[in-house]
Amino acid sequence: MAAPTVKQHLAAIRMLFDFLVTGQIIPMNPAASVRGPKYVVKRGKTPVLTADQARLLLDSIKTDSIVGLRDRAIIGVMVYTFGRVSAMVHMRTDDYFQNGKRWWIRLHEKGGKRHEVPAHHNAEAYLDAYLEAAGSRDDKKSPIFRSVDKQRRITANAMTRTDVLRMVKRRALEAALPSSMCCHTFRATGITAYLENGGTIENAQAIAAHESPRTTKLYGRTGDEITLDEVERIGI
Repeated sequence: MAAPTVKQHLAAIRMLFDFLVTGQIIPMNPAASVRGPKYVVKRGKTPVLTADQARLLLDSIKTDSIVGLRDRAIIGVMVYTFGRVSAMVHMRTDDYFQNGKRWWIRLHEKGGKRHEVPAHHNAEAYLDAYLEAAGSRDDKKSPIFRSVDKQRRITANAMTRTDVLRMVKRRALEAALPSSMCCHTFRATGITAYLENGGTIENAQAIAAHESPRTTKLYGRTGDEITLDEVERIGI
């Protein structure tokens, strides 16, 4: 298996034995001292869109239907909050709330983290238009991003991660963007755009709710153009 897969499996085995030790079933964790293969990543593999491509994608979505408004809203929220798709599908209507004069977005990230981010004005406009059309703004505990039935009518059920991925692939095809795009693309795209506009890695880390700035650096691709410019200096 590849080194990342081996490390992930070894971590799962360690957690299993930790659970058994905590339950006093076995006296020690036999996997604790086992070392996995060395694997160092300095650049993420997630496909990233340029700011122009991201704007093209958002503008290409027709908003004359509830499905278009929903799709634009979910992509916009992922871009402007650096949120994971799992956080999007678990959002409830009351996770988009007003605090003072500003609107905020509450994300329930992995590991049980509750993370609140101020709503970018574009994300706010997209959510307002979608919720107004869906008529679900007052239904505080309902899923904010709902699936549609065969008649393209909104249902009471939340979208799944698979639903969102299919939607992203479909929208990428319609906008003639790379088919390699995935839900995580928008997290990396938002972070890269933020850093390119003078944002700091520390604040990007806070917005993305990363434990370490090293993780945030994997998403930012601002160094790609710098590297290319330097290589072109080789005047041979």
